[in-house]
Amino acid sequence: MPRVQRHESRHEIDQMEEQWQKAVLTSNTAVMDSLLADDYIAITPSGTLQSKEQALAGLRSGATRITAIEVSDRRVRFYGATALVTSRAEVSGTSTGGDFSGSFRYTRVYVRNAQGVWKIVSFEASRIRVPGAPR
Repeated sequence: MPRVQRHESRHEIDQMEEQWQKAVLTSNTAVMDSLLADDYIAITPSGTLQSKEQALAGLRSGATRITAIEVSDRRVRFYGATALVTSRAEVSGTSTGGDFSGSFRYTRVYVRNAQGVWKIVSFEASRIRVPGAPR
């Protein structure tokens, strides 16, 4: 990817990451719906699979509620029409399984579709465990 195009794409991805964060914090399913590809799939920190419909339903119903996210150590890499984002996040929130606050690493995958629009196709989060802490 040429340097100028990579710079523009990086700016787009950074903006989408910010949109995603605001949408999750405010349970804005309309914005989230526009960011996620129809075949989006997530692997949650508990290891379960979550479709786009399930992610939106969780936000809509309040079953998933994120009250704070502090992102750091973001890296964006490009592979043609694919962008790979890795970050660290300090998260506060609850779900039907209870409180899931803590430190996480996540990977989000974006693909530029045939219309030239970036969409999130995949997400995976893993809890950062303190060495020696019980699992």
